[in-house]
Amino acid sequence: MTDPTRPLPSEAETLVNELLDALGVVANRDQLFEMLLTVAKLAGDGADRLDLKIANAALREMREGFQVFTPYRKTRKITMFGSARTLPTDPLYAQARDLAAVMAGHGWSTVTGAGPGIMAAGLEGAGRDRSFGINIRLPFEQEANEFIASDPKLVSMKYFFTRKLLLIKESDGYVVLPGGFGTLDEAFELLTLVQTGKAEPAPIVLLEIPGDGYWRSWHRFLMEEVAGRGLISPEDHHLYLVTDNVEEAAGEILTFYRNYHSIRWVGSQLIIRLRVAPSPVELEELNRQFADLCLSGGITALDGPLPAERREHPELARIVLRFDRMSYARLRLLIDALNRLPSATASAA
Repeated sequence: MTDPTRPLPSEAETLVNELLDALGVVANRDQLFEMLLTVAKLAGDGADRLDLKIANAALREMREGFQVFTPYRKTRKITMFGSARTLPTDPLYAQARDLAAVMAGHGWSTVTGAGPGIMAAGLEGAGRDRSFGINIRLPFEQEANEFIASDPKLVSMKYFFTRKLLLIKESDGYVVLPGGFGTLDEAFELLTLVQTGKAEPAPIVLLEIPGDGYWRSWHRFLMEEVAGRGLISPEDHHLYLVTDNVEEAAGEILTFYRNYHSIRWVGSQLIIRLRVAPSPVELEELNRQFADLCLSGGITALDGPLPAERREHPELARIVLRFDRMSYARLRLLIDALNRLPSATASAA
C-alpha cells in the first residue's frame, strides 16, 4: 500500500531505481541509489568540467583501490609511511625492512605508497605475497619500486587524498619513519583521525634508529608547544608510541589485538568486541578506572550481539558503554587495559 505522506519520487529517482532494477542490484541498494542520484544531481547543478573531472577521477580511483583490497579484507595489515629519499644503505631502511619482515612472520601484510626509500624497504621486508602498493602519479616521482611493480596488489592514484584514504582505511596498524612534508602530513592526518574518532582506534608507532632524535624531538615539540598551549590534551601522547626498537614496535601492534577486536556504534552505545570477556571482578576494576569515559551508567558486559550487529562477529564477547565521543586517548588506555586483563593474558598464553 502506498504511503500518502511520503513524497512522490522525482523523475531522476525513478530513473535511478529503474537502472538499479535493470542491473539486478539488491545488496547495499540504498548506498548505490544515493551515489547515482548524486551523479544525476551534478548533471543539473551546472558543475564545471574541472569539478566533474575531480569527482570522476576520485570515484574511479576509490573503486580500483577497493577492488584490490576486497579479497584481503580479513588479512591484518600495517601501513608504513616514510621518506622516498631514504637510501638502501641508511639504517632507517633496515629498520623498516626488518619490521615488515617481523610482521610478515606473524601473518601480517604491509601497505606502502609503492615508491622508493622507506616504501621499498617495507615491501622488501614483507615479501611480494604480503605486499600492497598505493602509488601516486607525480611529474618527478615516482615509479613503483621493484618489490611491487607489475603486482596485481598495486594501484596508482592521481590524488593524494584518495591515496591517503586507502593507506589509512585498509590497515589495522601504522608505522611512521622519519620523512619530509608528505610523511609528516600523513602522520598528522592519521593522528587527527584517531584523536577525533573519525578512524577506529589503532596502534600507531613512530619508529626511528637508535641514537636518532627525529621522533623524540617531534614528541617534545608536541608536548611543550602544542599540549603546553592547551591545543591538544596531554593524554593524546597515548595515541602513539615512539621507539627505536623493531621488536618493541611489532609488540605494540600485535598486543593491541591480544584481546581487543573492534568497536561498533549502536545509537549512543559504544560496543567493544573482545576475544575474552572480563570477569566480574575485572569489570568492576575497569569501571573504577574508566568511569570518566561514560556519559551515564557504566561499563557493562553483554550476553551477545545487539540486534543491529547480530551478524557481525557473533562469536565474540562484548562490553558496552555510553562513551563521551571525546576522550579517545582515554579510550586507547581502556583498550590497553582490556588487553592486559589476566583473563585475556591467560587465554593468549
